[in-house]
Amino acid sequence: MRDPAGLYDLITDLDEVPPGLPLIAGLTGFADAGSAVSQFSEYLLETLEHRTVAEFDNDALLDYRARRPTIYFDEDHLASYTPAKLNLYLAHDEIGQPFLLLIGYEPDFQWERFTAAVIGLVEKYKVKTTTWVHAIPMPVPHTRPIGVTVSGNRTELIESMSIWKPRTTAPANALHLVEYRLQEMGHPTAGFVLLIPHYLADTEFPLAAVTALESVSAATGLIFPTDSLRESGRDFLSKIDDQVEGNSELAKLVGTLEERHDSYMQDNPLRSPLTDIDGELPSADAIAAELQNFLAMRRDDDSPSI
Repeated sequence: MRDPAGLYDLITDLDEVPPGLPLIAGLTGFADAGSAVSQFSEYLLETLEHRTVAEFDNDALLDYRARRPTIYFDEDHLASYTPAKLNLYLAHDEIGQPFLLLIGYEPDFQWERFTAAVIGLVEKYKVKTTTWVHAIPMPVPHTRPIGVTVSGNRTELIESMSIWKPRTTAPANALHLVEYRLQEMGHPTAGFVLLIPHYLADTEFPLAAVTALESVSAATGLIFPTDSLRESGRDFLSKIDDQVEGNSELAKLVGTLEERHDSYMQDNPLRSPLTDIDGELPSADAIAAELQNFLAMRRDDDSPSI
């Protein structure tokens, strides 16, 4: 394997980064239900003090034709170019606690080398713990708190927060591989999988970002400002509830999801909220059809699109 450190350029001197910080990570790519990771990343960069520590090489890691960068055309000339970013930052939470933040796109290429590069950075900066977030669509109701599945080797977080512990195969993302390798080393690591209502998977669901921030806080003790996200989340849910209340069939479907969720949360060993009595996933088609017009209207609003 070529030198993993060749995948990035260090922007900040080593002695300017305190050793022993927690590392927080979230990469956008294969799945980002409710735009949880993208909102989480944008919100942290917008609200917290931060500086770039390392920049990863797009030409080595990114498939430009699959995820094209944007160019700005100003009447008769090209005025600006916005490349994708995959960076490691030194950031400070709301009360000034420092931490490392790895965010950006999920690499399309060289996963093993990228993983080795991240592990090298973990070792270089003597990272205390590594925590990452991603989100998947699940047949759960929007009327209940967003649940999480926790992976890794931090048993205290798994026991206290993980509401679903399946045995299954699933498509991996790059941070799965990072977590797997860190586990092999015995490095404290936790991955939070947010379980997002599948009929809201293609929206920008503000409470998904709130849950991501809360999960990271539980794992690290970091404090993040969430008031504006919570307010946006309340407005979002109010409009969804209006759609549900105005349609009896839709209300019935959401009610069924609620019953399954509540039964499972009461430690009923016979049935998971993610399957029906026959073990099949319930269909989201009817819900999606009823919400289609609502979501289309939201995209046309002046408020942030979903």
